[in-house]
Amino acid sequence: MADAGVRPAVLLVDDEPHSLSAMRMALEDEFEVLTASSGPEAAQLMESEWVQVVLCDQRMPDQTGVAFLAELRARWPETVRMIITGYTDTSAMIEAINAAGIHQFLTKPWHPEQLLVAVRNAARLFALARENERLALEMRVLTSTAESRVEKRRRALREGMGFETVLRAPHSPMNVAIGAARQFASFDLPVLLTGEPGTGKAQIARAMHFGSLRSDKPFFELNLAGLPEELCAIELMGTKRGVLPGGVARIGLFQKADRGTLYLAGIETAGPGLQLALLRVLTEGSFSPIGGQESTGTSLRLICGAAADLRQRVAEGAFRSDLYFALAGGEIAVPPLRARRGDVAILSQAMLAELSAQHGKPVHGIDETALQFLENHDWPGNMRELRNEITRMLVFAQDPVLGADLISRHILQAPPGDEGADRTAEAALTADGTLKDRVELMEMRILRETLTRHRWNKSRAAAELGLSRVGLRAKLDRYGIAPPARSASETQKED
Repeated sequence: MADAGVRPAVLLVDDEPHSLSAMRMALEDEFEVLTASSGPEAAQLMESEWVQVVLCDQRMPDQTGVAFLAELRARWPETVRMIITGYTDTSAMIEAINAAGIHQFLTKPWHPEQLLVAVRNAARLFALARENERLALEMRVLTSTAESRVEKRRRALREGMGFETVLRAPHSPMNVAIGAARQFASFDLPVLLTGEPGTGKAQIARAMHFGSLRSDKPFFELNLAGLPEELCAIELMGTKRGVLPGGVARIGLFQKADRGTLYLAGIETAGPGLQLALLRVLTEGSFSPIGGQESTGTSLRLICGAAADLRQRVAEGAFRSDLYFALAGGEIAVPPLRARRGDVAILSQAMLAELSAQHGKPVHGIDETALQFLENHDWPGNMRELRNEITRMLVFAQDPVLGADLISRHILQAPPGDEGADRTAEAALTADGTLKDRVELMEMRILRETLTRHRWNKSRAAAELGLSRVGLRAKLDRYGIAPPARSASETQKED
């Protein structure tokens, strides 16, 4: 049913001002009345207003009422459509009903009471249709354990559209997070995804939406980090007319995501007012647009992403404990990329294929040595940093396969190994040992990085380092630095 205290919005479309004025007078005591003098103007209002009923005159100079309502039906099928006409041709009425899904015809001249009753019934029809969809959603949840064979196939399709897009190795640490997300996806509950920025929380949230009973409804996402609280409130709750410049209302994501899913990243940055609004949505299923006092209902599913420890934020008094516990029933930890070394090769190859097609530069893969360096890096920027590195390598690539010489110098600083990357000189500067030992450690790293960039061309590396070829060879023998097996034949060409 319609929300208590909220007046349904009716859009009147007529090119005659006196006719619009008469209809407004008949309806404005019970409805929020919007008016437009043409089809294009009415369509523009529909973009920004939440309209339940449209009442349109048949004879307009730019297009007929039936033609406009047929276009409206395609874009806003839930809106109840009515038409006013001076003609009562039965065949024309049937054609209009088929073309535009007209709910009711009103003939001229109309009586104010007749008009009021017709619009009341149309608004009630709109409310009943929404209530029916809500009950249908609840019924789907209650009967999901007895779903038919067709529904099982549909569920498998939805899961394939979602979780299979999260690339990972067979024994990846990400499997734990994906397994939990699959379980929570089918339950209509709020979920909290925790993990460092760039770990793929938004992708998991989208996969959960496609794996849920709401998969045929819209999915929206918003990153709260860095946005002022006032702007976040406008984006989420929308505004009444008169709050924003231009005098038009704005529909917020709480309303747009009704019966769908809303993912909010950076939830730890939400201010006190926004936290209270989110708690109200979770506990009451309602909110108030900016500039309005009435409550508007929503049945969205909320998934939040946090890059910080919310429990610590609660302990510090910066985050509401009741909101945290409303979210934390479905908490899933997403591992950083440095904990997923086995996934880096798969992700790198997939990113390269996508970027190669996007930029029209045919590159077919990444060689084994380059993958070792990439897997050894800690990736503090996670997926975003990896994507940036692959993009950079693609830009500078001259061959169909990306080699280690294209990798950024800070990644090449440490040789591939099981202990993880040492991206800076900090280890050598702070480690125990004599000055000689620590200088040698830094020298080894510089030698390996320089040789890798020059594809193990010792002449070029020696020239850059200010060494003779004999001196470079002596240092390589001293530290036991050898080229990768794949590059051994290439080094013979310049030796």
